[in-house]
Amino acid sequence: MYQIICTLLATIAYGTATGHCEVPQPGTSTITFQSSTYGDFRQILTREAPTGTITIRAILGFPDAARDRYPAIIIVHGLGGYRDDNEGYVAAELRKSGFATLTYDSFAARGTTGAAMQGSPAYLPAGVVDAYAALRRLANEPRIDAERIAILGFSYGGEMAHLTAFERLRSALHPGSGRFAAHVAFYPGGSLGAIAERGAYTGAPLLMLLGGKDDNLPVAKVENYLAYAKAEGNPAPIETVIYPDAYHAWTVPGLGSPRFYPEYVSAKKCPLILLGPKAPTFLVDGETKPFDPDSLAACMAAAPGYSMGFNAAVRSQSLADAVRFLQRTLQP
Repeated sequence: MYQIICTLLATIAYGTATGHCEVPQPGTSTITFQSSTYGDFRQILTREAPTGTITIRAILGFPDAARDRYPAIIIVHGLGGYRDDNEGYVAAELRKSGFATLTYDSFAARGTTGAAMQGSPAYLPAGVVDAYAALRRLANEPRIDAERIAILGFSYGGEMAHLTAFERLRSALHPGSGRFAAHVAFYPGGSLGAIAERGAYTGAPLLMLLGGKDDNLPVAKVENYLAYAKAEGNPAPIETVIYPDAYHAWTVPGLGSPRFYPEYVSAKKCPLILLGPKAPTFLVDGETKPFDPDSLAACMAAAPGYSMGFNAAVRSQSLADAVRFLQRTLQP
């Protein structure tokens, strides 16, 4: 069951980008941190021992302005892995705004690519586990304020920004009271949600940036999820901003003008999958329904493909919106 979920959620990432090795820039340095490998989400949620450990190479950067300790942003890449023109560009802009940054490539650290991992049940767990490993590493960095570390991600990374806000995953991977102070999700897949129960989320604020023309994640799907959680008396701590003219992956210059990619699987016509204390469930018309892998496969097959395209104006505006949110939530 969890393998089906992971395979479905492979659709959240843009698949045309090619990852690039990170090269330290002025004001940055290379560090490493230890992470783990899990076979699936079940292994994490039942708190079984990981199947292995890995060392991840990362780039840590600081703003030019000196101060004793900095708020920090962990930036998580899309399916194509780390890219200088996307994650690297945003990291540099965030440092100009006073934030320390950490970037890395979860797929490269495992000697593979996002495309190769898509069918694996370890695909999504890898991103969540690495994000919390990065949080632990930064929390022990003397120049970082451990109480003001946020996560920001794109597509696959946007889903990581959302999933790391789930309390069940946080408590399994990061025992104690520590958490991300804020979450920013750029055009996530939005295929997963949390069952509406008290304490479903860690309580940290989450900004979800959505494209009005993102046909991989219709805005209505997010709105219906938020309405469901509110109606159940457990509203999700999610603030949304919608850019009417934006397609999926609007921050990636290499994509060029918008076009439709029929070769990619999409869950746009499928119900949202809710994770909770028991088996996953569907969210249908505001109500939970039993999870059915056959109907999931059918709705995915019925509407393949989605559109992607770069939009310079929306990239600028959405980054400004993210910075304002982070300044509001992380600054003292």
